[in-house]
Amino acid sequence: MSKQKEVMLNDEIRASEVRCVGDDGTQYGIISRDEALEIAENAGLDLVLIAPNAKPPVCKIMDYGKFKYQQEKKLKEAKKKQKSIEVKEIKLSVKIAQNDVNYKVKHAREFLEEGKHVKFRVFLKGREMANPQAGVEVLERVWPMVEDIADRDKGPTLEGRFVNMMTVPKKETSK
Repeated sequence: MSKQKEVMLNDEIRASEVRCVGDDGTQYGIISRDEALEIAENAGLDLVLIAPNAKPPVCKIMDYGKFKYQQEKKLKEAKKKQKSIEVKEIKLSVKIAQNDVNYKVKHAREFLEEGKHVKFRVFLKGREMANPQAGVEVLERVWPMVEDIADRDKGPTLEGRFVNMMTVPKKETSK
C-alpha cells in the first residue's frame, strides 16, 4: 500500500483547520475540518487532503473515485509514450570462421536498421578463459563491419565467461 495510502480522505484528516477548495474551484477559505467534511458530505463528495505540509493544510472537495481513475489513466498514457529499447544478442566464439562472422553481422545490421540495440557476445570456453584478449580480437574484427550504421555504446568488456560489446543504431542527423 505505498501509493494508495499517500492520500488522506475524510475522517483520516487530523488537522483542526484546513484551507478548503471546492470541486468547481470555489474557495471556502480557512474553515474547521468538521465544517469542510459537512460541505463535502452535503455535496456527496469526498474531502481529500492535497497539501498536507501547507499551513494550514489544503483540502479539496472532489469525487475521489473519479480522481483516482483519472490518475491511473494518466499513468497508462505515460507508459504508452515510453519507448522500449529492444536489445538483440549475437553470440560468437573465439574460433569462429570468417563466413560465420559475415552471416551474423548481416543479421546484426538488419537489427540495427530496425532501430534495435545489438549486443555482441563472445563465449570463452575452457582454456580460452586464460586469454580473454582473443575474444576482444573477435569483437574488434566485427566492429569495422557495423561501424557505418552503429555507434559503440560500450567497447569490449570481460563479464564472467563472456566478452561483450554493445552497439546502438546511429542517431540520424537532420540536414
